[in-house]
Amino acid sequence: MALPTSHQLRYWGIAAAVFFLAIWFLGDVLLPFIVGGAIAYFLDPVADRLERAGLNRAAATAVISLVALLLFVLLVLAVIPTLVDQLTALVNAAPDIARKLQNFLLERFPDLADSTSTIRQTLTRIGQAIQERGADLAEGVLTSALGVISIVLFIVVVPVVAFYLLLDWDDMVARVDSMLPLDHAPTIRRLAREIDAVLAGFVRGQVSVCLVLGTYYAVALMLAGLQFGLIVGAIAGTITFIPYVGALVGGALAIGLALFQFWGDWFQIGIVAAIFAVGQFMEGNILTPRLVGKSVGLHPVWLLFALSAFGTVFGFVGMLIAVPVAASIGVLTRFAMERYRASLLYQGKAGLPTPTPSFTTAPEAPKSRRSRKPASGRADPGA
Repeated sequence: MALPTSHQLRYWGIAAAVFFLAIWFLGDVLLPFIVGGAIAYFLDPVADRLERAGLNRAAATAVISLVALLLFVLLVLAVIPTLVDQLTALVNAAPDIARKLQNFLLERFPDLADSTSTIRQTLTRIGQAIQERGADLAEGVLTSALGVISIVLFIVVVPVVAFYLLLDWDDMVARVDSMLPLDHAPTIRRLAREIDAVLAGFVRGQVSVCLVLGTYYAVALMLAGLQFGLIVGAIAGTITFIPYVGALVGGALAIGLALFQFWGDWFQIGIVAAIFAVGQFMEGNILTPRLVGKSVGLHPVWLLFALSAFGTVFGFVGMLIAVPVAASIGVLTRFAMERYRASLLYQGKAGLPTPTPSFTTAPEAPKSRRSRKPASGRADPGA
């Protein structure tokens, strides 16, 4: 006999509480394992395709690991140093950009020359802050990035965890499936398939969109002659998974830098703006419909809330688990609404089966026990 609903809710609530407490207290320890698990989940379809092509699981995992290692070495040797140099140069150039902005505004709006002007005082404070803390900001960004995701985690722990999880992924899924409660196994499998479809559509698809757009923005802006095109393209591509934020931040940053670099050359500035316009057209009409799809079910507002809430409470680890948890909550919410609409609480009397009327023959009237006289008027002989 199945457990009562109250007991089931109690056990599932305890499991959820243990999960979030583990994230709260062991976030830094769990970070390499979460990243490794995300990489293994992302690459599992590739391994499955290689298996269908004739390789066994070990060979498929080895091929994927070698390709990933080559790409990582290429990034370390060719791309990452350039990104770091451009980021440092951009931060160091920030005070000069602020001064040019201030001079430009003073030329166009002479009223700002008044020292008592609120806008003038605000611009002066911003320029002083950038000038005083520009180098500290660059050093702090790099230091915090290395502190959150250290070199040791990426070079040693994360690849090892990802390799073994990818190697044993199918076995782990089968083992978890065999441990499901028998009464609820079909429902849990259905919900797991829906959650996997949402994650596959969003995470794998959105990562692909980020890579394509980041490469496009970086290459196009560098070909257009923008001084910090590589770092701007990397920033825009990285935060593209946050709805609308990537295009707004990247576009504003690129056009702002283009205004200072190509001031007066409006054709060149228009090229930079057109690059982001084309990128948005590609994302909305080609990349996102093909790679992400329309059946994901993650509303942009819900995704932004999940990223903000989990990032604030659990830090960087919370941002990593925000999308899977948001997808799971979305699937469970839709399942609960489906059950609610099928329940009597929602349907009321309209949901009750209508009784079918039974057409039966009326009972015959009882015969009188009185003796009847025959038609001739003589008495009944049996009387």
